[in-house]
Amino acid sequence: DLNDMLYFAEVVERGGFAAAGRALGIPKSRLSRRVSELETQLGVRLLQRTTRKLSLTEVGESYLRHCQAMREAAQAAADTVAQVQTEPRGTVRVSCPVTLAQTVLGELMPLFLERHPAVRIEMQVTNRAVDLLE
Repeated sequence: DLNDMLYFAEVVERGGFAAAGRALGIPKSRLSRRVSELETQLGVRLLQRTTRKLSLTEVGESYLRHCQAMREAAQAAADTVAQVQTEPRGTVRVSCPVTLAQTVLGELMPLFLERHPAVRIEMQVTNRAVDLLE
């Protein structure tokens, strides 16, 4: 379970089950059980537990690096989707008279395109009436 990998990384980085539980909004008993189940599934001990302290085993250190990389990759994937959803993209079709294109749009268009490189502008500049549906 990928969540167990995340839980393990949080427990290590926060220095214990209680702090990780608070950060994740999960009871520390459930975190402890999930990390124990992860160790059972993997067939190795990842953490050395005492009543006062947690420490990583050698294999736990290696596993932690992979868990952190997995979390970073998942965050990068989420960031990519968020960027696509927030950044304008696509084609904008504009039809306007010559004077408007030369004055207002001539000044604004380069700035707009610089800010939004994923947008493509198709401009029809004419003084005649334009059928918008066409």
